[in-house]
Amino acid sequence: MALPWALAFLSLLPLLNAQSSSCVNFTVPITNAVVDQISGKWFYIASAYRNPVYKLFSSAFQSSFLYLDTNRTDDTVLIRQYSTILDQCVYLSYHLKMQKEYGTLSRPCKLSGGGLLCGMVFSPLEEGTIGRPHGLTQKLSLPVMGTELFGYLILTQDPGIFILAFSPEDKQNMGLTLYADKPVLTLEQKREFQEQVICMGLEESDIVYVDEKQDQCGPLEKEHNEEMKKEKDAKGPKEGGK
Repeated sequence: MALPWALAFLSLLPLLNAQSSSCVNFTVPITNAVVDQISGKWFYIASAYRNPVYKLFSSAFQSSFLYLDTNRTDDTVLIRQYSTILDQCVYLSYHLKMQKEYGTLSRPCKLSGGGLLCGMVFSPLEEGTIGRPHGLTQKLSLPVMGTELFGYLILTQDPGIFILAFSPEDKQNMGLTLYADKPVLTLEQKREFQEQVICMGLEESDIVYVDEKQDQCGPLEKEHNEEMKKEKDAKGPKEGGK
């Protein structure tokens, strides 16, 4: 799903030291417990950006969910992202790098005609072409400075959500994205995200929500899961297993 990285976390006492301030510290390292915490399926719920271009890109996405397959050995995360854009399901698969010491996730930018382009990690933006009626197309890509895109992960006291923060030092381009383990937020989860948005200096009016009822990716997700199950069954149990 990107889909944009330094990771910071609020409490979750078993995972991190508690944070007393409503604004987080963006230098909390990623532990193995945190890696386990963010693994699995997550729904992209909302984003908040001041930059009107980023906000426009975010509003193009009707819904999005993703699978995070973490690898502790090489400190990478395989992302399988399903996004509904213009009533079409768009599937993307890519890797992120984890910088555990600094609490960051990153994705290299791609070289394209006009320069460097980056999809926003964990946000439903990606370099590519989406078909539109009457043969029109819409390019989904963002120009960025540098060769790699970084984002901060914020875990809250609620293990059912996490937040990613981008460019917190850049008032014009800073942003937050919210992910949840269910497609619909509780009132408390929504309040938590709104507080972080305001704490970062953004406005509630900057928040753009998706609508999971518009999802068109269910059939493709089911097809992929069935294919993976067949592949797993074909390989049989691991050596020494039963």
